[in-house]
Amino acid sequence: MSAGSRDNMGHSRSDRVYETLRLRIHSGELHSGMRLREEELAASLGVSRTPVREALGRLQVRGMVEIGSGGLAVATLSRPQVMEVYAIREILEGAAARFAAENATSADVLTLRHLHQRFEQNDGPPETAARLNNAFHGAIYEAARNRYQKRMLDDLNDALALLPSTTFSVSGRSEAAKVEHRAILDAIVARDPDAAEKAARSHIARALDARLELLFSGDG
Repeated sequence: MSAGSRDNMGHSRSDRVYETLRLRIHSGELHSGMRLREEELAASLGVSRTPVREALGRLQVRGMVEIGSGGLAVATLSRPQVMEVYAIREILEGAAARFAAENATSADVLTLRHLHQRFEQNDGPPETAARLNNAFHGAIYEAARNRYQKRMLDDLNDALALLPSTTFSVSGRSEAAKVEHRAILDAIVARDPDAAEKAARSHIARALDARLELLFSGDG
């Protein structure tokens, strides 16, 4: 990498471009199946094509970008891939809840109560429910006190970002999730690792049902 590809702080421009594009995929600004043209991205980010090319290469390695018949595009997950993502998510989320039941501090519990209350009281659009849901799960990851597991879950959330819309757009999903979150929270507060893991895994299994309904209900 040339010296010109680094700023005065020593941070690679491709790192900055990579993180910006990753966040744009998470936000839905760059959505699944969308074509990614180096020159357009470079112009929008005010950089040359070189750091954009490097960033896209890294996103391709992570499975967030793929080569299709029309060139590079934001990746699209097939049904088997969705099943694989949720299978490992169920295991990791269950383990995170188990660790949280064992390791959560009083401050962690207060944070989880606050976020659960906000989720319960939310009557906004599905996107708001999704953001509050992510915050609740993120607080569980922090309470688990396992940096390696958190890293794996953060990576997994990059794959989840490729899925269109949110499961909270499925009728009744938000109300059901409130009950499921309560079961996870109660188990963590009770310091019951088995119950916390069981509740978290059930929560993700129900989320998969909603996801499949959202994506493939028209498949017959």
